[in-house]
Amino acid sequence: MEFSVGQTDRLTRARLGTLTTAHGRMETPAFMPVGTLGPVKGLDPEDLEQLGFRLMLNNAYHLYLRPGHKVVAEMGGLHRFTGWKGGILTDSGGFQIFSLAKLCNVTDAGVSFQSHIDGSAHFISPEVAMEIQEALGADIIMAFDQCVALPADRIGVEEAVIRTTRWAARCQASRHRRDQALFGIVQGGVDEELRIRSARDLVKLEFDGYAVGGLSVGESKDEMYRMLDVTVPELPVMKPRYLMGVGMPENLIEAVGRGIDLFDCVVPSRHGRTGWLFTTFGRVLIKQARYQRDESPIDPACGCTVCARYSRAYLHHLYNVKEMLASRLNTLHNLWFFSDLMRRMRVAIAQGTFPSFAESFYHQQSQEPAGRIASAKTGSDQSSC
Repeated sequence: MEFSVGQTDRLTRARLGTLTTAHGRMETPAFMPVGTLGPVKGLDPEDLEQLGFRLMLNNAYHLYLRPGHKVVAEMGGLHRFTGWKGGILTDSGGFQIFSLAKLCNVTDAGVSFQSHIDGSAHFISPEVAMEIQEALGADIIMAFDQCVALPADRIGVEEAVIRTTRWAARCQASRHRRDQALFGIVQGGVDEELRIRSARDLVKLEFDGYAVGGLSVGESKDEMYRMLDVTVPELPVMKPRYLMGVGMPENLIEAVGRGIDLFDCVVPSRHGRTGWLFTTFGRVLIKQARYQRDESPIDPACGCTVCARYSRAYLHHLYNVKEMLASRLNTLHNLWFFSDLMRRMRVAIAQGTFPSFAESFYHQQSQEPAGRIASAKTGSDQSSC
């Protein structure tokens, strides 16, 4: 993996970058669609490519349980198995273990848990997490970390930070493949001191990139942004920064303004399946009766194929009769919106208009401007890399 920073906004930490893996080159900031078990539900690889995505996320926890990382390895790795020709990032599975698994028991050695599918017993350590992800064959893999649900007491969060750093060092020591980039994950809940400590300890381990984990797990938006304000300045300038599992459009804008390069979230696909459609003027709940005879597209300003061809009335009908096509079309539209939002942010950064772009976005969405981005650049970035 190669990463370079081309331009930084003069009023914020927003920046343009280029990320290159063995499976292609992409511009950042960028959003990764989530294919938990391989595909984004209802879409094929060509859909994602046409939508402009060059990197997607697969989840190691789910693929470890089904069909099994050894099966995927025997089938030639994730790229050959799924038919996706772009880059792939795999989450180590730590978040899913703590949020989904039954009877989870954490020790310094690793985590014992029962599968949320069939109750079978499993154990994953940092070494096993590396074995799983190396077998899956993603371009970017993640260190095994302990994610704490919020709210949480400081003692528990501090223990998770210490354990995450120790596990990160074990991940570094146990990796065998050097054709995969390995990212460390900053933890620390909503404690500024612990976030800074976690970031500094991980930077000493010299990862290929750094993720900010443990957010969007129960804290307020203001707390999330405050954690980014104290964490991002501690991360190396010339390495990619990845905010894990955060994906509402306003969150993406605020995080880009704070120097984040990569995002993933199930929001666009999951919201599509439940009938929530993102637009330039806010969200549309397509199941509502007011769309029954509405001949207009979801968003007149949208450039996606769904808006070019189908009316709100038809999409309303598909959703209400539970036609599987509804989920596919809604997901296509939402992912196009997210892809285009990232493109528009990159253009704004290049033109030096990112703060005004953000204000315009909030105005169009009938939301109050966050008023934070312009003041987010409170100090110089670290130059270590």
